[in-house]
Amino acid sequence: MASGTGLFVYTILLLLIGQIPTAFPQSIIQILPKVNLVSDKNALYCDSWRFSVETNDAGYWSTIPTRCRSFVKDYMIGDRYKSDSEVVAGNSLTFAKSLEIAGDGKDAWVFDIDETLLTNLPYYEAHGFGSETFDEKSFDEWVEMAQAPAIPESLRLYKELQQLGIKIFLLTGRSEYQRNVTVQNLYFAGYKNWEKLLLRGPSDQGKPAIVYKSEKRSDLINEGYTIHGSSGDQWSDLLGFAIAQRSFKLPNPMYYIA
Repeated sequence: MASGTGLFVYTILLLLIGQIPTAFPQSIIQILPKVNLVSDKNALYCDSWRFSVETNDAGYWSTIPTRCRSFVKDYMIGDRYKSDSEVVAGNSLTFAKSLEIAGDGKDAWVFDIDETLLTNLPYYEAHGFGSETFDEKSFDEWVEMAQAPAIPESLRLYKELQQLGIKIFLLTGRSEYQRNVTVQNLYFAGYKNWEKLLLRGPSDQGKPAIVYKSEKRSDLINEGYTIHGSSGDQWSDLLGFAIAQRSFKLPNPMYYIA
């Protein structure tokens, strides 16, 4: 036993002073396979760019970087977008379940619509996943079709919040003239029994989203509602004044709204 231990220690000493026989590597680093950890520089850059978008570090931007088109496409139609959306919905529900609901009908949650409840991915798939300059006319034509699918994770959250006794308010940047098609699309996607659907009226046109949505939330608070939670895909859906107790941002690397 002692001789075995001595041999082990002797081998370690030889390893440390570099006298180990050539059959043994001189450095643990040499044991590891030599692989290129950054096999795709574009993917690495675009993943970091997406991170800066989600943390609101990127500031204003109008189109995604050209080199990131394939990355954004793969993200949006792959498992990562679904997984990220599931995590956001899960965190939202955990928070909602921790609330003490007053039960007076004044407990509220505010949802944005586009890329929050509904996904316009079919439209953006035909327009470069955000690599093309936004065209309001063609997007409005898509909205008129009322065919945007639900984001499944958001639909489940929406229904579970209602079961908790929380009133749902929909606050969108869409205009009042789009009310009928918006209601049609929401019903088509499975959303029902919201308390109010708030759209831009004539006096709201031209206002930055962060101002318009803050004003609408302020109106709800003045009506006696407690806005426990707010869900949106843009920071302008969530920031400003009259904000919710907690806000939850869904991922969206395709476009930015100030």
